[in-house]
Amino acid sequence: MPQSHIMPGFRPAISFTLVYLSLIVLIPLSAMLLKTFQLSWDEFWAILTNARVIASFRVTFVSALSAAAVAGIFGFIIAWTLVRYPFPGKRLLDALIDLPFALPTAVAGIVLATIYQPNGVIGKLVLAVFGVQIAYKPLGIVFAMIFIGLPFVVRTIEPVLQEFDTAMEEAAASLGANRLQTFIKVILPNILPATLTGFALAFARAVGEYGSVIFIAGNMPYISEIVPLLIITKLEQYDYAGATAIGLVMLILSFILLLLINLLQGWLRRRNGQL
Repeated sequence: MPQSHIMPGFRPAISFTLVYLSLIVLIPLSAMLLKTFQLSWDEFWAILTNARVIASFRVTFVSALSAAAVAGIFGFIIAWTLVRYPFPGKRLLDALIDLPFALPTAVAGIVLATIYQPNGVIGKLVLAVFGVQIAYKPLGIVFAMIFIGLPFVVRTIEPVLQEFDTAMEEAAASLGANRLQTFIKVILPNILPATLTGFALAFARAVGEYGSVIFIAGNMPYISEIVPLLIITKLEQYDYAGATAIGLVMLILSFILLLLINLLQGWLRRRNGQL
């Protein structure tokens, strides 16, 4: 039997896939490109080199990378704890990990701003003691991005740890490796691709986050204004061409970063396969 006939219904399936991708992805992106092309090169460059736009890009991408890195570290620790150790309340903690998936981002932003503001529970009782302010500062953006990105890391690493053969650790220990050597030489190479995947998902989610950030960021131009908020501001000012120009650059930068991460993942998988 020919290979194409093994799976019945290929033509309807591929047709539905192409129509779906066109309606959801290709047509909206094409519309954004066409709107941007209405600008001359000088107008396009003037928008991108505006000091406020550059500052918003810096705030967004630096915060997203920082949040994704923190989420990657603590997401691995949480996933390791959930997979390797039994403890009371484990099911409750496991359910709480998925809370940011179900919680509206605006609600999350309001909650974070309420507890971290100077008069909030954590802000007044903990942060004020050390002279740290999170709410309405750039640091608040990072905290909000960590909150919405952490579940992606945990749920990406968790199944890999569940499938990991602990006999490999026992073999390394029998050969004289200590715990640190076992982690670096045996465990880390196997979970690093999944960790990078979780990092990429958390980063992509953080770059486009709006609802949870605007309530805790302070939204000060040049200081704590993110790109999605700047795009919304331009849309409210009926500057559609400027908004699409900024959105296009953000799309390109995000795609390049995610492509680099995916290439690194592929290289790590090939390298691990050769070992």
